Amino acid sequence: MSIYELFSKKQKKLRGEMPDVYQYKKIPNSLRVQIVHIVGDTIGFDVKYNRAANEVYSYINKILCKEYGLFTLNERANSNFSAIYDYFLNEQDYEKCLDIIELTFSVIDTYVRNNEYEFRSTQGVTQNPDAAIDELNQRFKESGIGYQFESGKLIRIDSQIIHSEAVKPVLYLLGSDKKYKGANDEFLSAHGHYRHSRYKECLNDCLKSFESMMKAIHEKRGWPYNKKDTAKKLIDSCFTNKLIPDYLQDQLSSIRMLLESGISKIRNREGGHGQGAEVSSVPEYLASYALHLTATNLLFLAKCEEKYR
Repeated sequence: MSIYELFSKKQKKLRGEMPDVYQYKKIPNSLRVQIVHIVGDTIGFDVKYNRAANEVYSYINKILCKEYGLFTLNERANSNFSAIYDYFLNEQDYEKCLDIIELTFSVIDTYVRNNEYEFRSTQGVTQNPDAAIDELNQRFKESGIGYQFESGKLIRIDSQIIHSEAVKPVLYLLGSDKKYKGANDEFLSAHGHYRHSRYKECLNDCLKSFESMMKAIHEKRGWPYNKKDTAKKLIDSCFTNKLIPDYLQDQLSSIRMLLESGISKIRNREGGHGQGAEVSSVPEYLASYALHLTATNLLFLAKCEEKYR
């Protein structure tokens, strides 16, 4: 079901009352209710006589109970659907709410998508998985919540422009080419660490993804390299093999410095070596910078590889 522009919503937009700064640690009740509607519109609300829908909710319920160390999410629930989403509507821990959203929509994105014919006949189902994910992401934006569901994961975003122009294209590109699977997994892992405030781990996975991308390009092009090569050696090889065309090297002389000192320098100074006597702390803004810088560089390298002759 498409999002309807109610009169009150249009007036709030005109008055500038819609949120323009993202927050991450509060999931408003109105958004939770909207998400339950999206789930029901995609999988079904009345699951009593629908085997496929009930199996999906049973699967989600079982995973949550097992991971949270519980026998039941709600002793008084009369269905798996009710157990999951009553729990979701009343849970105070925002990370558990995000768990349920991510798990539910990953199931929608995979199982429901692959068996869509079984759900389309369910009473009350009005939208397909693509429409459900699009609506979820739009509802996040409307509520000023800084997450988007991309590539099967909830991704934390700090800037919609950066996300749209760098992160989203990179996730699509890496996910569509099997040769980039390593870089894709590590980039998604970096996002997971960032979302959970594990900033050192985020920096380390940024560098791993960056290095894996260059190694994948070397393998695609048959260029020799050592599996243990560092970012600097891989960058040097990319220039030697003219991955970046000659006519761009004068105009974009700063690119090499960016690649050599950007990701690897941040990681080497902050996340890659011993801490000594005192525990060093990586600030959030530094992890954010590294994450977005990684996305930009991955996209740049991929575009260079596409144009390589």
